[in-house]
Amino acid sequence: MLGLLCSLITALTYVDAAIVLTQTPAVHTVSAGQEAVLNCNIERDDRYYARWYKKLPNSVPQYVLRFHHSQNSPSFGTGFSSDRFNSKSTSNIDYQFIIKQAKVEDSAVYYCHTWDNSTKEHVFGQGTKLIVTSCSLPPPVLTVFPPSTAELQSNKATLVCLSSQSVPFADVTWLTGGSPVSSGISTSTAVHRPDQTFQISSSLTIHTSDWNMDQLYTCKVSLGSQTSTQVKDINKSSCPTDS
Repeated sequence: MLGLLCSLITALTYVDAAIVLTQTPAVHTVSAGQEAVLNCNIERDDRYYARWYKKLPNSVPQYVLRFHHSQNSPSFGTGFSSDRFNSKSTSNIDYQFIIKQAKVEDSAVYYCHTWDNSTKEHVFGQGTKLIVTSCSLPPPVLTVFPPSTAELQSNKATLVCLSSQSVPFADVTWLTGGSPVSSGISTSTAVHRPDQTFQISSSLTIHTSDWNMDQLYTCKVSLGSQTSTQVKDINKSSCPTDS
């Protein structure tokens, strides 16, 4: 099992093998309490299980379950049971991973896996990002940092937005004057912190001249619902000047 997990950690992508696993959709968003259904096509039936793994940012993948179309029910990994999880097949190569009454903490990337007997390799799908939203989710806590004085001398200015939140995924956008910005943005994947929150960092790089014009920039972070969306503004005049 350890070797299998190591393969997933190092790959997390398609393996160059005869079998190609196709997962759909790439991103799936449901509200808390709804059923979530993720699909995996294994291309060819080699009579091996289709397995599913749950992956949180900066965490070891968790084995959830395995299922074969010849069986009536799946087998489960530690901490997972038929109370909330299930797997079905619609053909001998098409599998479904089902979460009954999804919870916010189910938000993760889920990977489908099987064994390719022709190449003797573990094969993984590209993963499906599941986002479970809830009106009761607390909005993220945002902190926006201005560019440093030293950087401004190089004709560029980098604004940094840190989002502390309760779930591993978020939609981060930047706006200027209320209009979306489409370039100069770099956003990290979430980091799982010891206090069980997640932190995402997003930066926006602009010209020093734009910063000096005192334009208003906005970092907007949404966790999937209007009540769990937060914005934070910054411009030159709102920042303390160096003495």
